[in-house]
Amino acid sequence: MDWDKLRIFHAVAEAGSFTHAGERLNLSQSAVSRQISALEESLRVPLFHRHARGLILTEQGETLNRTVREMFAKLSLTQAFLSESKLKAAGQIKITTTTGFGLCWLTPRLNRFIEAHPEIDVTLLLEDDELDLGMREADVAIRMHPPKQPDLIQRHLTNFPMPIYASRSYLDKHGVPTDLASLERHQLIGFSGWHPPLPNANWLIELSHKKCHSLLHNRVEINSLPAIAHAISSGMGVGSLPVYIANYYPGLVQIMHDQSLPVVEAYFVYPEELRTSKRIAVFRDFLLAEIASYQGQHGSSAAYAETVAGQAREM
Repeated sequence: MDWDKLRIFHAVAEAGSFTHAGERLNLSQSAVSRQISALEESLRVPLFHRHARGLILTEQGETLNRTVREMFAKLSLTQAFLSESKLKAAGQIKITTTTGFGLCWLTPRLNRFIEAHPEIDVTLLLEDDELDLGMREADVAIRMHPPKQPDLIQRHLTNFPMPIYASRSYLDKHGVPTDLASLERHQLIGFSGWHPPLPNANWLIELSHKKCHSLLHNRVEINSLPAIAHAISSGMGVGSLPVYIANYYPGLVQIMHDQSLPVVEAYFVYPEELRTSKRIAVFRDFLLAEIASYQGQHGSSAAYAETVAGQAREM
């Protein structure tokens, strides 16, 4: 099988159309189509079902694409190892994390990492859906829950509490809620979506239903935690946020200080085959140093998180 044709096939399979694959490969739609037809002819099997709305892989196409994806993953790993110096960290590191953590915590600090390591190129992928590290969709991940994949190396970074916030303008207008029952008189803002980036994104509503048997509901729901922070800071209502997002918005006011809080457990994870990578090691050390600095600036949020973690497990 011709390598160039396999490369084009993989691009088409991932893009779902000749046109989009051509844009990624800087080829015309007709050139891509010809290459796919030639590959199908040489293999003597159809690889795609052609529909007006796009392309769908046949059973044979699915089999071939799985193999090609594994080949690309292994080549990517080999390229990374070959480009990495034996004496110092160099090459590319592809990092994935949630939108909220990446936007509000990691990105503002990332310049210090690239200044300290000028021979490392960084790709940051902000995805609330988890990328597959085993398939090399990213090198490392910062995840807001304990990793579920058993074949990943994991390092617990810290716990971030999830206090309850409102804006000063909202509190001046609607009063300050003091407990779960009083929230019935307020507008709540929560997360919407089947796959929240945090396992306890809507803990406030869930706890109210459990403890108070109330009909409390979110007046506004948004599928982005930074957007929820924007909404709360604009005076729209009350909501809970992890402190790494809330501290990015100085207009937020923490309320209901006596309420037991859940925590977000942050982990640094990467595949076993990258255990000896210098790039991974220096980025891990950078994260640990930045978290230690952050805790010092914000009253040791990790120590506070450890305290409330025990309370949260009783909720």
